[in-house]
Amino acid sequence: MRVDFYHLTRDPAEKLVPMLAGKVLDVGKRLLLLAQDEVGRVALGDALWSAEPASFLAHDFGGSERQAEQPILISDQCEPANGASYIILSDGQWRDEALNFERAFFLFTAEQIDHARTVWRQLSANEVVTPRYWKQDGGRWVEGP
Repeated sequence: MRVDFYHLTRDPAEKLVPMLAGKVLDVGKRLLLLAQDEVGRVALGDALWSAEPASFLAHDFGGSERQAEQPILISDQCEPANGASYIILSDGQWRDEALNFERAFFLFTAEQIDHARTVWRQLSANEVVTPRYWKQDGGRWVEGP
């Protein structure tokens, strides 16, 4: 299993999530997008609507009547009610349930770096997990050491 650590140094999660979500959909996978607080979930939903004027990333929120049909489900629960095999933890809080997915994206800010380092060490010790670190370099993302 692969876990991609994204260190948000310049842009907020709302800027990165639409790019990652688009790539997930491009490879034919479903996505669970996790945020603990409602304000964060609404902001992510808005970002999926407006990130690319030419494309809308279809999504809904956990608990909706049509959640099982959604390619992207935004939730505060680590349960893939839409059958997702990929997960984005957008709020900087790691949940071990993410290890049940095929691939995880863990987004964190400078204020959450100590938690992210602890998670990195724990996951690096797990032989079935391949952690990767990504950082912003100008306007693009590059894999770091």
